[in-house]
Amino acid sequence: MTATSLRESGIPSGGVAIAARMVDAVKIYGVGDTAVRALDRVSADFPAGQFTAIMGPSGSGKSTLLHCLAGLDRLTSGQVLIGDTDLNTLNDKQITLIRRHRIGFVFQSFNLVPTLTAQENILLPLALGGQKPDPNWFGSLVNALGIANRLNHRPSELSGGQQQRVAMGRALVTRPDLVFADEPTGNLDSRSASELLSQMRAAVDNYQQTVVMVTHDARAASYADRVVFLADGRIVKDLYAPTTDTVLDTVRTLES
Repeated sequence: MTATSLRESGIPSGGVAIAARMVDAVKIYGVGDTAVRALDRVSADFPAGQFTAIMGPSGSGKSTLLHCLAGLDRLTSGQVLIGDTDLNTLNDKQITLIRRHRIGFVFQSFNLVPTLTAQENILLPLALGGQKPDPNWFGSLVNALGIANRLNHRPSELSGGQQQRVAMGRALVTRPDLVFADEPTGNLDSRSASELLSQMRAAVDNYQQTVVMVTHDARAASYADRVVFLADGRIVKDLYAPTTDTVLDTVRTLES
């Protein structure tokens, strides 16, 4: 079953390979009376070739979950696996290599290097890894993102939507197993947000990428195959084949 047909069926991912997994994940910040339990024994699978959105109120643990899943932060206890690789068994250098070669990132603030052109920003992960770009893949990527005519411009010469497309290109240029997005539409107008979400959807459907996105926006979540809802550091609901209305209904139910 393809990602698209799975999304339309509204059923979980039986038999699908797992791109990332959390097992009894606990993350505690601080000590003693000031300690905050950001993740409280979270277990979740993120199937390969699917788009998962993570939602929850402020302080629910959604960004912490994303950062720990992506190896940007370490758990207090429990496991994170990327494919069959347990991040607990890796040192910082090895985790950096996993992030460089197997993971792409899209952030709300774009995080582009202001002195580099759009092309140089997109190719930065390859340059850091001492790799040469595949001209065919790079060409198809920038054409699909609609930025082929903006490659020689620096971030200050691009609109917010164009900057986020460059960030998306940077996330995809290494053909990573996973793309993590943290509120990627937060700084975009509605049209640019729709374009970016369509590109993320296409990354799943056309390139079999796995996307995990934190968002507070029900419309953004409706592009996903599945929405995971968090509250107080725990998963409280899974919603498959979401629509804007079913996401909003679930939020209202959880808040009541």
